[in-house]
Amino acid sequence: MAEENEKKYITNEDLKSHNKPGDLWIAIQGKVYNVSDWIKSHPGGDAVILNLVGQDVTDAFIAFHPGTAWHHLDDLFTGYHVRDFQVSEVSRDYRRMAAEFRKLGLFENKGHVTLYTLAFVAAMFAAVLYGVLACTSILAHQIAAAILGLLWIQSAYIGHDSGHYVIMTNKSFNRFAQLLSGNCLTGISIAWWKWTHNAHHLACNSLDYDPDLQHIPVFAVSTKFFTSMTSRFYDRKLTFDPLARLLISYQHFSYYPVMCFGRINLFIQTLLLLFSKREVPDRALNFAGILVFWTWFPLLVSCLPTWPERFFFVFTSFSVTALQHIQFTLNHFAADVYMGPPTGGDWFEKQAAGTLDISCSSYMDWFFGGLQFQLEHHLFPRLPRCHLRKVAPVVQELCKKHNLPYRSLSWWEANVWTIRTLKKAAYQARDAANPVVKNLVWEALNTHG
Repeated sequence: MAEENEKKYITNEDLKSHNKPGDLWIAIQGKVYNVSDWIKSHPGGDAVILNLVGQDVTDAFIAFHPGTAWHHLDDLFTGYHVRDFQVSEVSRDYRRMAAEFRKLGLFENKGHVTLYTLAFVAAMFAAVLYGVLACTSILAHQIAAAILGLLWIQSAYIGHDSGHYVIMTNKSFNRFAQLLSGNCLTGISIAWWKWTHNAHHLACNSLDYDPDLQHIPVFAVSTKFFTSMTSRFYDRKLTFDPLARLLISYQHFSYYPVMCFGRINLFIQTLLLLFSKREVPDRALNFAGILVFWTWFPLLVSCLPTWPERFFFVFTSFSVTALQHIQFTLNHFAADVYMGPPTGGDWFEKQAAGTLDISCSSYMDWFFGGLQFQLEHHLFPRLPRCHLRKVAPVVQELCKKHNLPYRSLSWWEANVWTIRTLKKAAYQARDAANPVVKNLVWEALNTHG
């Protein structure tokens, strides 16, 4: 009792006031920590902390950090506890579930997925080289292009996994796997991926905080984008101008064609970040990896005999990777959205509302990279993909217990839901102020919906 009386307390309102640069506090299990200086060296970047300062972040901390991270909190402890600290029943169940998974060793037992995937990627790379360098037929070259697209998909999964948890024997090898699978093989910076992906996980389906929903002027999943909102992630205005209104008015038709060229946007985003004034971890290594890609890929394409073959080789390889771009959008475009920053008190609820699972047979898990279990992955981003199918029934039961959505759709159904969402926003964009002229072509395309 004496120890309890000696504790220093603040209220949740007091905690909320510590949310300005140089004065950043968070609470974890009722204990208050000052992260004002730590934010500069936080491995997950500053955005994930800035979005949750002044709040209890226990669930998010559990989701993103291994058990060893708890020992580092002592150096940041302010000496204060939150007096009116409360935990919802959903959070209690989520934390119990995470603790149970940890006791079972699920976070540490990674299986042999990485080994198999790396071997598969190496075999595909050899097949691509053989198809381009040793074969003369156009069909063989196109098959090689398709294999290259599949290689990029599988390599991206390795980069994704290594960004969430250590997939190799140590952190140095893990970083090498990131740079190899991301920068060197796909031309997409792992630094860019971490920057955007961590923010996406934390602010899942927040229209103004989640970069994965901010695709103006090409796509908009909500009419709220029509007010030219400000992106809190990119710190710039997402302008809904006449060009954006025109493009979005037909987004349910342009969706699949645009996905065929989605990689071009990722290349551009990578270069914009690496040439920006932002603090970029391992900038030199990221540049070096990108240089490797832009050395071997153009050289490979140049080995093809004619310019038309080179064009179709690039087009085919990009088009195959559209399957992955589509998958990423199926997981979120048709799910619930909201405005404003994420909150630490409804972690489970926000993840359930903002995600869609894709149902498939277990023999297709390699193709989806585990991300068909999107809710499970969002709740436990550090959980190796080989365990996601095992924990799915437990997550489903918890959602049922607390009356939360658990949506698992077939690939076809997910596409239908996504196109329906895009089509609804497209019609609303047309009917906004100064609507797009409904000419005969428009009438022919839209008469039957």
